[in-house]
Amino acid sequence: MTPETLPAWPDCAADLIAVAAGRQPAETVIRGGRVALVHTREILDWQIAIAQGRIAYVGPDAGHCIGPETEVIDAEGAFVIPGLIDAHMHVESGMLTPAEFAAAVLPHGTTAMFTDPHEIANVLGLEGVRLMHDEARGLPCSMFVQMPSCAPSAPGLETTGHEITPADVAEAMAWPGIVGLGEMMNFPGVAAGDPKMLAEMAATARAGKTIGGHYASPDLGPAFHAYAAGGPADDHEGTCEADAVARVRQGMRSMMRLGSAWYDVESQITAVTERGLDPRNFVLCTDDSHAGTLTRDGHMNRVLRHAIACGCDPLVALQMCTINTATHFGMERELGAIAPGRRADLVFTSDLRDLPIGRVIALGRTVAMDGELTADCPHGDWPAQARDTVHLGRALTAADFAVPAPEGATEVSARVIGVVENQAPTKALTRRLPVADGAVQIAGDTCRIALVERHRGTGGVVNGFVSGFGYEGAMAMASTVAHDSHHMIVVGTDAENMARATNRLAEVGGGVTLFADGTEQALVELPIAGLISDRPAAEVAAKADALGAAMRAAGCTLNNAYMQHSLLALVVIPELRISDLGLVDVTKFELTDLIETA
Repeated sequence: MTPETLPAWPDCAADLIAVAAGRQPAETVIRGGRVALVHTREILDWQIAIAQGRIAYVGPDAGHCIGPETEVIDAEGAFVIPGLIDAHMHVESGMLTPAEFAAAVLPHGTTAMFTDPHEIANVLGLEGVRLMHDEARGLPCSMFVQMPSCAPSAPGLETTGHEITPADVAEAMAWPGIVGLGEMMNFPGVAAGDPKMLAEMAATARAGKTIGGHYASPDLGPAFHAYAAGGPADDHEGTCEADAVARVRQGMRSMMRLGSAWYDVESQITAVTERGLDPRNFVLCTDDSHAGTLTRDGHMNRVLRHAIACGCDPLVALQMCTINTATHFGMERELGAIAPGRRADLVFTSDLRDLPIGRVIALGRTVAMDGELTADCPHGDWPAQARDTVHLGRALTAADFAVPAPEGATEVSARVIGVVENQAPTKALTRRLPVADGAVQIAGDTCRIALVERHRGTGGVVNGFVSGFGYEGAMAMASTVAHDSHHMIVVGTDAENMARATNRLAEVGGGVTLFADGTEQALVELPIAGLISDRPAAEVAAKADALGAAMRAAGCTLNNAYMQHSLLALVVIPELRISDLGLVDVTKFELTDLIETA
């Protein structure tokens, strides 16, 4: 069963009624489990009957639903909980195709996810979204797609490979798997009444679908209220309790995330656990999880465990990644609960706190057992144009990464991007840097950073400085994953190695590489849009692990430092970023000079 073949509830209601009444046998009956009812926060020794991928009956005894061909599953005392739902995520951040992402997360109990493919939209435009959407429709789980809203994320501050227009949004709203508008990152544009942003949100609202939010500013004054008035229904950029409270007070859902590098649940869930706010308006998500996290630590089961460890009642936390999410997207009658008519998405676990995952059922079929995938996740067709996206225009040299100093200067005051461990925001720092041979040099913990244009082959390079990685020796790391415009971002201590890393990625068609002392230490090939591998998650994770080891050998001790690297060009999150147009002061949403003048 797939979303493409799953019958709509009205189309199979007669059969569901017949099964529940005992006039027709169920395809599957589950006995011997302790069923978690998220509508009431109860655990009952009930039974479940399934037909046509949906739940027909849940109650004390499903014996009347059993026929000669019915598969009867004994849960053997396990808790049976609704399949877990990720409220906000990006498949591309796992470096995986939708098929491989589903294959990685189904054994962890994630049976539905709401994904915003704005990464591939920045590279391939609407066609990239279509490719993701079409592959998702053929999977044995529910992967819903939100139409990306902001490519570019901040017009005038970056250049993307393709732009998303209101006409694109209106067209996509008619596609069967599109459930809403992806995160509205251009929050200054919304607050200022930008016609393009308003047109995209209007097209979504008129289609009766959900507008995703992204308000990445600590300012909770008039700008925040203006943003909320524009229509975004949720936000995942909160980092503290006050952020979560502010969102829900405006009628938005607070999406609390635990990704590979974002740890924002513990600091916000106190709004529920300590302040006692209504938990119905709080949901859990990952936002960004790379392949290593998925294969080793889990997906939404990891987030759920973490929320419980932070003091949340297990059944309340379960609501936050099941029924609350479904309700938010207007799909409470479709998923998120063990109740009649809903998609038969179920997870067996022996412990509601530690959440070991036993059997996973999605759309009425067993898709994983004890951590092993048992279903097929078929790939779509990724055409040649999706694999030819890295265009530098020329080979780069060390000279491309020099920063000229003002004439006669022996030292300069430079603006430096400061990395913050485990958080998306950066700090706008100032450092005194030496000058030699007319060029600014690095010192201390300050490294070089460059944004290399890769969509149109202009040969453009924007240089800057970054602090916080701790790199030592002659090294450089380059990546064609550079949220959100996805040019090529290079961080290093040595211009020669930066040139080698840049040219290497052009050679392989995209990915991530690290050079040290002139030799390649690690390479993760990402041939699809320069963002995605076509290999299984375990293979990608192994290469990502080798990359992490190479980063540590070069002196970097940050947790999930690659994720920090990939966000250094994200010009909608404060405070300081780099783009193909220059250094961006995100507190003012304007370009700023790299070298401060007296």
